[in-house]
Amino acid sequence: MRGHIVKRGKDSYTIVLELGQDPVTGKRRQQWISIKGSKKEADAKLAETIDSINKGTYVRPTKTTLAEFLDRWLQDYVWPNLAPRTAEGYEHIIRQHLIPGLGQMVLTSIKPEHLQKYYGEKLRDGRRDGKGGLSPKTVRHHHITLHTALQTAVKWGILMNNPADAVSAPRVHSPELHIWNEDEVSRFLEAARDTPYYEIFYLALFTGMRRSEVLALRWQDVDLLFGQVYIRRTVHHLRDGSSVFRPPKTVKGRRAVALPPSAMLMLREWREKQERGRAMMGASLSDGDLLFGQLDGKPLLPDTITHAWIKLVRRLGLGQVRLHDARHTHASLMLKQGVHPKIVSERLGHAGIQITLDTYSHVAPGLQEAAAAGFDKLIPARREAEEVKNSR
Repeated sequence: MRGHIVKRGKDSYTIVLELGQDPVTGKRRQQWISIKGSKKEADAKLAETIDSINKGTYVRPTKTTLAEFLDRWLQDYVWPNLAPRTAEGYEHIIRQHLIPGLGQMVLTSIKPEHLQKYYGEKLRDGRRDGKGGLSPKTVRHHHITLHTALQTAVKWGILMNNPADAVSAPRVHSPELHIWNEDEVSRFLEAARDTPYYEIFYLALFTGMRRSEVLALRWQDVDLLFGQVYIRRTVHHLRDGSSVFRPPKTVKGRRAVALPPSAMLMLREWREKQERGRAMMGASLSDGDLLFGQLDGKPLLPDTITHAWIKLVRRLGLGQVRLHDARHTHASLMLKQGVHPKIVSERLGHAGIQITLDTYSHVAPGLQEAAAAGFDKLIPARREAEEVKNSR
């Protein structure tokens, strides 16, 4: 690799790099880099640049802005490769926040301090209504989006390193889990019988399935003979009003969940009800039909289910338990019964048992006390010896 320096004016130099011939056109290729400073600094920059080229770490200067790169990233990578809901989330953050806040900056000039300042501003005054900043969790999503996009720029050879690596994202504390006890579950389900979504709520509480999993179930995914539900896909509602079905995100998410006898009975009655309804319309129920769908066969709107849940919970005065907390309630009640955490982890579709243990550590004290008492019953020799000693 060759190069030389050309003086342009007072304290101004240009480094000219000879990059050889273009393999397609055969024309001579050069890279010109302007330097402000002394001749010594220009010489040092030339040596550093040639060394990085020889090592394969050199990134050619570009005037591409962050906004231009993010547009390209969304079009060329995000939408073709990621789940639609994930892509929507990235695009919303980029269009509503990142481009207005940082988009005008040249991509290669972005430094960690620029990102740190952006996060601080969003935490203080990010909301448009002037009532304060965005939550740490939301700003952390901005950081994840930026980091992921800039890491792609590194892979594409546009950046030498990722400036987001050196930035501290806002800390997010795990929210307190809100769960019900056995009596509260019974009270809720009794009241839910009068709603159109009783079967959905019942299945969520008795299996620990996610909302997206329950609403994606077809009758071919349910084995009412052996009492199994097979989770093979999820459903997501997009901003444009369409719904998409996707496989679970992880291998463990694709799973079989055993049904308790009461849930099997409930689903049999639900199927019979659907069959009667179809017969009145001159149609029949097929295995490919959704368990819970609209009259035209389309999936139910997830937010409709959630709003119905919230409305009922508030009416009953059952605290701040969300629909997703039905999953937590199921797991906590199973652990309190003494069900092995590995089984609970498999039912929930967690990637590993550690996630289950970390999430439901609040149940651990009761489990530890039960385990200690159980061990004492298992090996009674010490207790019997004490009893004999005290009887003398």
